[in-house]
Amino acid sequence: MPEVLGKIEKPSVSSFQEGRKIYLVPLIYTPREVPEDLNVKINTYWEQVDRQLAALERKMGPVKKIYHESLAVSGETGLNILEKFHEKSYRIIKERCDRGASLEATEDMELFTESMDWGNCLSVVMSQKTFDIISKFYREASEKRFAHISRRIDETLGEKEAGLLFIREDHGVQFPASIHVFYVAPPALDDIHRWFREKMNARNEQKGS
Repeated sequence: MPEVLGKIEKPSVSSFQEGRKIYLVPLIYTPREVPEDLNVKINTYWEQVDRQLAALERKMGPVKKIYHESLAVSGETGLNILEKFHEKSYRIIKERCDRGASLEATEDMELFTESMDWGNCLSVVMSQKTFDIISKFYREASEKRFAHISRRIDETLGEKEAGLLFIREDHGVQFPASIHVFYVAPPALDDIHRWFREKMNARNEQKGS
């Protein structure tokens, strides 16, 4: 009989329930004028996000702390800001705040705006030399920004608590080793990515012709 050299055990649900957890929801940023077919996909996405979060909470524990990129204030003031600028995520957050979760200040606003400013500059530069210089500043500001977000989560998320983070997919947050991260990626997310790819391909074909 062959010797069994090793066996990888699948972690049990209870092992995750004991530690700190983050449920990570990708934020979807759309054009100012959203076509109807894309709008349908976005609405479906947020419905699926809500269902997946509810399933995670049943298995791993209810959300106790909520974090949202671009938000530098907490509590009721933060909720009012989200209601104006992030309607989709606001609905999910408000429901959980009503159940006892707390909305936490996530960003350092100076680092956030500096990072956004350098990013905006990158979108309009023409020369490679200028692009390289601004890229360096953008990268440094972004690294400081993401490090601040990581610290905020580490400082405010209690033992055995579950947190909920809304942030864009290309973020650079490095989470503490003591936090288990559960990525919320419902099927509609792929549909949205596909929509943008098809529009970009069609645009490139038009340019080529």
